[in-house]
Amino acid sequence: MKLSVIIPMYNESSIIKDSVKAFDEYLSANFDDYELIFSDDGSTDSCGQAVLDYAADHGNVKLVGYEKNRGKGCAVRTGMLASAGDIALFTDCDIAFGVDVIGRVVKYFEEHPDKQMVIGSRNLSKDGYEGYTPLRKLASKIYIKVLGILGGFKLSDSQCGIKGFTGEAAHAIFSRCETDGFAFDFEAIMTASALGYEIGELPVKIINHRESKVHVFSDSFKMMAEVVRIRRRVKKKQKEEKAAS
Repeated sequence: MKLSVIIPMYNESSIIKDSVKAFDEYLSANFDDYELIFSDDGSTDSCGQAVLDYAADHGNVKLVGYEKNRGKGCAVRTGMLASAGDIALFTDCDIAFGVDVIGRVVKYFEEHPDKQMVIGSRNLSKDGYEGYTPLRKLASKIYIKVLGILGGFKLSDSQCGIKGFTGEAAHAIFSRCETDGFAFDFEAIMTASALGYEIGELPVKIINHRESKVHVFSDSFKMMAEVVRIRRRVKKKQKEEKAAS
């Protein structure tokens, strides 16, 4: 079994050396066959070069990306389509959920062979939102609930920053995705559902907190409109593929 771990990054020079080392050391200690893919979202600092410097002495580490910043969705999609693993997952460069969660995602697939996608969820355990202020916790829960209703699914935490896929599902899903921004999670979920994939959830908690790049209040209406557009686009593609088959 080969594992692909995709790390989207944008201007992460302040943490990248520690991150690439922590991820690679965990993977080399726990998996015989893996690739660690950093997907550079058009960074203008030195984080891409830092990955290349590390990769020069560590053959399992790779860098993909593009010159102009496009958004996290594009970075994840680029990394997923470049992956060759039987299982592919993405998580954040700041190791927000720790490194052990990688092994838990792999174990989940081993124990649930009927699933093709697994989503980390902060809502499945009491400590999932540990370290959040009460206001941020409430806002996040309401935000996720409303977007889930608009998206037409009942998953408890669509916006969690760690998601895993079987290799086949990863390529089938992300080859159909188009969203470059933060709403890409919804497109991946809706596309997986349209393809008939079974989606599971895994309880996780934030270990390393830093300020989110998504602003719940200011970005909420923009995200809602994007989710509605994505839902329509996914349904249209589903109808076109059925008609062509």
